[in-house]
Amino acid sequence: MEEMSKSYLKYKICVSGAARTDCCEPGAMAKTKELGREIVRQGGIVLTGATTGVPYWAAIGAKEEDGISIGFSPAASEAAHVKTYHLPIDYFDMIVYTGFEYAGRNLILTRASDAVIISCGRLGTLNEFTIAFEDKKPIGILTGTGGMADEIKAIVAKGNRGPG
Repeated sequence: MEEMSKSYLKYKICVSGAARTDCCEPGAMAKTKELGREIVRQGGIVLTGATTGVPYWAAIGAKEEDGISIGFSPAASEAAHVKTYHLPIDYFDMIVYTGFEYAGRNLILTRASDAVIISCGRLGTLNEFTIAFEDKKPIGILTGTGGMADEIKAIVAKGNRGPG
């Protein structure tokens, strides 16, 4: 019974980042792969958008540490995930096919997570950040990776977000 409760109470950490990595700094993929490995070393489960680029490297890192990697797809089926969206299925223990396109997938992924860590990133990453921010989830930002990860602090400052 004790062993079952230990596996049940693992933190689910979303790694959010750019699927297309042209905005990322050199070394961003290696840092994100190490992030996936470290999440597993600390007893966590890696959640991603079941996509290419930065999140894919987090999934690779998780699997290299024999951890659990779960993807959330915008597609409604594995066939659509692979043939329509051209997204990978390797390095995932399970993929949840949401059928809700990217915005819906982002909402479900972020809400299923206990915390969100951003590495590099583009507009979809900013969307996942704002969902986590509004939900008051713990958020980590891997700065120096490029894209939204290096812009979020300024965006929040310009957002004039008051209390509540």
